[in-house]
Amino acid sequence: MKLSRGSDRPLPTTIWYPANGDGPFPVIVFSHGLTSQPSDYATLLTRWAQAGFVVAGAAYPHTSYGVSEFNVLDLVNQPADASYVLTKVLALNGKSGDPLENRLDKEHVAAAGHSGGGITTLGMLSGNRDNRLSAAVVLAGRQVLPSPFSGPETPVLFVHGKLDRTVRYADGLAAFEAVPWPKAMLTLPQGGHVTPRSGKDFSLVAATTTDFWRWALYDDAAAGKRLAGTKNLIDRL
Repeated sequence: MKLSRGSDRPLPTTIWYPANGDGPFPVIVFSHGLTSQPSDYATLLTRWAQAGFVVAGAAYPHTSYGVSEFNVLDLVNQPADASYVLTKVLALNGKSGDPLENRLDKEHVAAAGHSGGGITTLGMLSGNRDNRLSAAVVLAGRQVLPSPFSGPETPVLFVHGKLDRTVRYADGLAAFEAVPWPKAMLTLPQGGHVTPRSGKDFSLVAATTTDFWRWALYDDAAAGKRLAGTKNLIDRL
């Protein structure tokens, strides 16, 4: 999907969606980490789509892999980018002939991201609050600006490796503690920074995040019970 928030902010977007079923399906906007791209997370995002979610991931103009003008400070602009992508994807619900026509649940939308994408997601819950969000997942993320969380109650799941040397576990835990709403944090005792998309912890991350989405966006009681029994999960949901 070719999107652009102005001539200088192209946002080419990949969408994963359930192959079968009429829906309506909740929508998740996903933000990649620095020097990454949405396809790097395809295995995880495919799992979410198979569980009944439409997932949209944009490649950000100044932090994705291969961009000509990389700028880490552009992270501050990405929450607005993610909200723009969410608006455009939700509009497909009313687009005649689109594969997602009348298949989107516009009342249940969420945001997720890894590393810099986790920072982006937290920005959508604080200084650049998107009031449409009804749940969020933060993978190895942290807050970089001291903006308080605001807006409607939004359950948040954090996932962080104890051995992460890129975004410290303590910083992720601090963001978790600052969230005023229902929340949970999955700690990966031997996890580093890339476990959300590969490695020995991938199965646990995929299962836990999927159960969280099912609980938060479908009110799936069985998924909630599985969450409550997950090892190394701080549960305040």
